[in-house]
Amino acid sequence: MRFSILNRDSSSRARTGILHLPHGDVPTPVFMPVGTNGTVKAIETDDLKEIGFNIILSNTYHLYLRPGEEVIEKAGGLHSFMNWDRNILTDSGGFQIYSLSALRKISDEGAWFQSHVDGSKHFISPEKAVLIQSILGSDIQMQLDYCSAWGASRKECEKALRITTDWLGRAINKWNEVTLDGKYSGSLFSIVQGNFFPDLRQQSAETCINSGTPGIAIGGLSVGEPAELFHETLSYTAAFLPEEKPRYVMGIGTPEYILNAIEHGIDMFDCVILTREARNGRVYTRKGPFALKKAENTFDFTPIDKECGCKICKEYSRAYLRHLFKTGEILYSMLATYHNLYFINELVTNCRNAIAEGRFLEYKKEFLSMYKEGNDD
Repeated sequence: MRFSILNRDSSSRARTGILHLPHGDVPTPVFMPVGTNGTVKAIETDDLKEIGFNIILSNTYHLYLRPGEEVIEKAGGLHSFMNWDRNILTDSGGFQIYSLSALRKISDEGAWFQSHVDGSKHFISPEKAVLIQSILGSDIQMQLDYCSAWGASRKECEKALRITTDWLGRAINKWNEVTLDGKYSGSLFSIVQGNFFPDLRQQSAETCINSGTPGIAIGGLSVGEPAELFHETLSYTAAFLPEEKPRYVMGIGTPEYILNAIEHGIDMFDCVILTREARNGRVYTRKGPFALKKAENTFDFTPIDKECGCKICKEYSRAYLRHLFKTGEILYSMLATYHNLYFINELVTNCRNAIAEGRFLEYKKEFLSMYKEGNDD
């Protein structure tokens, strides 16, 4: 993997670049839709391409349980299996293990966990996480990490960081092994942990830098902490990371968080919120998100967003979309998902343009001023 930096904003750490990956170039900053089970819910791969996405995220934990890496291997890899000829980033399953705290046990060797599907017990090590992701054919794969919870004690966070550091070394060794014959060309990213202790964050960042991985992710954020602490920790952590490597913040997807991350030099982000909220009757506009399912939209024959250029806004009214939602029609989820993903991709594209023109902070201020005007939160 190569990363080229194209533009830098003069008044912030924002920058644009290009990720050169096995399945094509990816302009950054970039939002990655989440395709947990090998599909971004309620949207076809052709529509993802039409919107302009060149990379999506899939989940190792879920694909390992269903359909299993053996099925995907026989299909020729995840790209072939899901009919997606562009890039795929896969997480390691570490966050899912974290979220299943009542069903897992972590040791130095790896993590035992109980399947949320059928209750069966499984073990995943940093080596196994690398192997599964290489079978999937991930263009970017993540190391297995130990994410500690918001509010965890320093002792617990120190233990989690020690294990994450050890797992990184083991993951790199396994990655070197699986790429030796040249058949697999995906890259491995390290992950900064350390909870919300600044010195642990710095220690973890330095470990990731010294490991030599071609990209570095900032993990352990957006786990229930206050927004101010999120932004403070993100800013502090990002400042340690090298300029020449792509930086990835895991699990953020709202405009406020994305704009703040870009300001601090973050290049990549993902989240399920845009697609999940679409399916639940909430859509995003330049003047803020709103609940399409509300009765006030019953006789509203205007589009979701009059200034949006997506085909959904050109062809369908709020009244019709609300009708589809209230009657449980599958088409509703497809149309709303398309719109929300178009919205976020357009936002990130506009950010890239603003950075190139040297006016990112001006664009951020203008966008948020309008966005907060109609936000029904």
